[in-house]
Parts: sequence; structure tokens; C-alpha cells
Amino acid sequence: MSVLPASIVLNSLAATALLVMAGCQSSPDPQQTARTTLQTAPADLQLLCANAVVTQTGAAQDKVLPVSSRQLDATSYQVELNAAGKQHSCVVGSDGVVKSVT
Repeated sequence: MSVLPASIVLNSLAATALLVMAGCQSSPDPQQTARTTLQTAPADLQLLCANAVVTQTGAAQDKVLPVSSRQLDATSYQVELNAAGKQHSCVVGSDGVVKSVT
């Protein structure tokens, strides 16, 4: 019967303890992560804003793209758009009514 050196036994025990502790770690709640702190506008509302920018500016429809959006309050969203290199901002209600385009 062979006896293992104490340092090998202790290192093995330490490694096992670290693995057990790592398995006990929980990932953060999805509601606490950075990507979920702001609610983005639904795609249909972003498209309504893009169409409003096309109508207001006369830009080609394929040149107006939503680049970001965020929820302002319980019933409205702000959508930032790029229209052929020019920045525009649109506020749209959750009911689909465009409130402003700048």
C-alpha cells in the first residue's frame, strides 16, 4: 500500500471544495442584468416611427432605420432613427399614435 504525500491530498481536497462552491453560485436574476433595465419599443412601433420620418423628411424608406429605443413611461416610447445619415427622434404611444418627430 502506498501513501500519498500530504500536499497532494490537501491540493485535491482544496480543488474539490472550490468546484463544490462554484456549483453553488447562482446567476443573477434576468431582471437585474443591464440589458433588461430598459424596455425597448416593440418592432411595430419602431416601424411606425420610421414611416413618420419618411413622411416628414421625404427620405427614401429603405434609408430610414431605427437605431435605438426606450420606454418613456407606461404608455409611450422614444425611438431614435437614422435617415440617410441624419438623426431623428420619434415619440410614439403604445396605442400606435405618433406623438412627435424631430
